[in-house]
Amino acid sequence: MPNEALSGRTYLVVEDEYLVASDMQTMLESAGARVFGPVSDVRQAMEVLSEPSLEIDAAVLDINLHGEMVYPAAALLARRGTPFIFVTGYDCAAMPKEFSAAPCLSKPTVEADLIAALSEISSTRDLGLAAEQM
Repeated sequence: MPNEALSGRTYLVVEDEYLVASDMQTMLESAGARVFGPVSDVRQAMEVLSEPSLEIDAAVLDINLHGEMVYPAAALLARRGTPFIFVTGYDCAAMPKEFSAAPCLSKPTVEADLIAALSEISSTRDLGLAAEQM
């Protein structure tokens, strides 16, 4: 069912587990969003995020990608001013303090939780962009 906050937006999915990535892609597309990716490792995520023409509204980041932490990609997103959420099979409390404000969802990800978290960061970004334009 389309979601007003996500409809027409583009989200990058960074997830190394094929079935989880596929499920998230399906959830987002059924909410009316476009999905870029999924990409499955940190190197590939950094390459994608370094592309100047990349236009995404937000990202969904699995914290642990084949044993490598996604934090360099999260830092790049933060520098670009692009909101993101984390998903993990581990404890969200173990995140570095610099990312503690980012929403963190446990896997397996529940569709309603994913949509709600992305809706929240999307609407927060909209408020920030509107304020900049005033």
